[in-house]
Amino acid sequence: MKTLKKQWLEVLSTYQFVLCFLFLGPFFSLVGFFLLFTSLWYFSVLYLVWLFLDWDTPQQGGRCNQWLRNCTVWKHLSDYFPIKLVKTVELPPDRNYVLLSHPHGIMSFGTFCNFSTEGTGCSQLFPGLRFSLAVLNCLLYMPGHREYFLSCGICSVNRQSLDYVLSQPQLGRAVVIVVGGANEALHAVPGEHCLTLRNRKGFVRLALRHGASLVPAYSFGENDVFRVKAFAPDSWQRLFQVTIKRLLTFSPCIFWGHGLFSAKSWGLMPLARPITTVVGRPIPVPQCPQPTKEQVDHYHTLYMKALEQLFEEHKESCGLPASTHLTFI
Repeated sequence: MKTLKKQWLEVLSTYQFVLCFLFLGPFFSLVGFFLLFTSLWYFSVLYLVWLFLDWDTPQQGGRCNQWLRNCTVWKHLSDYFPIKLVKTVELPPDRNYVLLSHPHGIMSFGTFCNFSTEGTGCSQLFPGLRFSLAVLNCLLYMPGHREYFLSCGICSVNRQSLDYVLSQPQLGRAVVIVVGGANEALHAVPGEHCLTLRNRKGFVRLALRHGASLVPAYSFGENDVFRVKAFAPDSWQRLFQVTIKRLLTFSPCIFWGHGLFSAKSWGLMPLARPITTVVGRPIPVPQCPQPTKEQVDHYHTLYMKALEQLFEEHKESCGLPASTHLTFI
């Protein structure tokens, strides 16, 4: 049984992540703008100078702060749901990996806690590997968001950044990509397992260019931590969501959990549902600086089959009925 103190530490740790994820960037952006018109204007100017000098860091693997990655707040966050990381095979550190994490969910709690922090003991399960979670580029240029994510070793998901990480002379690098992205967040409905993957092939080209093995990972329960309002594909509401996603690169999802002090009220506190991230068997990929369409299609098909097999093998042990299957769009 958890003590009352432990329960509140878990709740507050989880709530700080939710608030930072949603509001940290916009809040500090507004604060920096308004300070320009006050006597404290030099704080904003100094930050802009720092931003200019540090501009390339998101394209160079971020800056991993080991103290922050090992901070106990992530252990409390992981224990709240709880989040569990399952290793099915060894991933030797004598090569590089492109690890694909599914599904996106609303805030990717499983992916963040497992691969950007030590909340679930990732470095002990996979000794010798250094994981770099890749996120939208825009998140790494907003004040607040930038420092929060970069300090956890997060980098940009664009080609320049991923090529930089996988081109380092020291092996044992693993870039973690949430392939479905913002589009998949629109399908983060509890009980559903709909992945945006059928036409996403950039990660295969990346793996082929660097000869990095493809590794599937699935977080069972990721879609269950928030209730989501889903709109029909042909509705004007869905059209609005898709339009905003194309313009701003993020999806304006309507979601809710429960209140901070009451499980019966509405709020931003996620539901305490178990999230189990299962890391599958790596798929060896040859190095091809200029991969052909046939090669890309071949390894993309192999990856989809491997991911589907991983899901089928572990779904029942993670509480899903045998009749549940993945849907690829």
